[in-house]
Amino acid sequence: MTANKPLLVGSFVLGGLALGVLAILLFSGSHLFTRTVRLVSVFSGSVAGLAVGSPVTFRGVTVGKVEKIRVQLDEKNHTGLIPVTMIIEPGKVEWTNGPFRGDAPSLAAAINAGLRAQLRSESLVTGQLSVDLDFYPDKPIVLAHLNDKTWQVPTVPSGMQNLKDEISDLDLRGLTEKTRETMASMQRLLDEADKRIGPLSDSLQSTLETTRSTLVAVQANSARTLEHIDQLAIEGRSQIAANGRDLDQVLRTAQATAAQAEKLVATLNDMTAPRSKIRDDLQSSVRDLAASAGSLRAFTHDLERDPTGTLFRKAAR
Repeated sequence: MTANKPLLVGSFVLGGLALGVLAILLFSGSHLFTRTVRLVSVFSGSVAGLAVGSPVTFRGVTVGKVEKIRVQLDEKNHTGLIPVTMIIEPGKVEWTNGPFRGDAPSLAAAINAGLRAQLRSESLVTGQLSVDLDFYPDKPIVLAHLNDKTWQVPTVPSGMQNLKDEISDLDLRGLTEKTRETMASMQRLLDEADKRIGPLSDSLQSTLETTRSTLVAVQANSARTLEHIDQLAIEGRSQIAANGRDLDQVLRTAQATAAQAEKLVATLNDMTAPRSKIRDDLQSSVRDLAASAGSLRAFTHDLERDPTGTLFRKAAR
């Protein structure tokens, strides 16, 4: 029995070790042999809502978790920083030309390319936060002085932090004073407008009444004018109907007269044509009259010069 005690103790020890290893394997799952990379980011603002175990994401994809949250105080400047240590699983991240090993060259390349950490709200109801990684090439690399050698990822302010900073930069007292002055000015304008609106409304009412009476008068005059126009149209139609026959007779007479005038003009054209017989007769008559006038002129001249001799010669002939 005494010889079996060492064997029994050894069996218990081996069984306990086996159970311990089995428990470690069960509780750690597949993460026991998974290679991880530790990163740290330092936040200067509040991290309320961030806890150990909070997810670390890249544009919403979980690539790790928060391992530790510390507070680092500066006793000289009385400021505080909050380093947040994160565990990243390289197997969930890879470069386009190869795997992301999580070594120094890979981390340096990612940070130089603009890798930054930012707090993101997981739920507005619970206020839980997560750490989101993304590339911000336009953001400078600002690192805090830490005592450990963990690779540090620079941070960028969250949207809520930017909003808080903008609100803190606002001159609320000045804005309040300007708002009060603006409201007082508006009240003075309203009072002044109230004083002037009364007489102005009376004047507008009088103008509206005058305009209404003018429109009534214009409508009445328009109605009378339309009646006169209708009467003139009726009278014009009756005059045309009564004198239509006389007008037709006058038009016929005018047409006949025009036809006779055309005939007369045609006759005159025939008489004055270059080879017209009547024109030749007229020209002959004109020549004869010219010759007779010449003879009469010569006889009158002789008679004036020698009346007696001229008469006796004519008688003798």
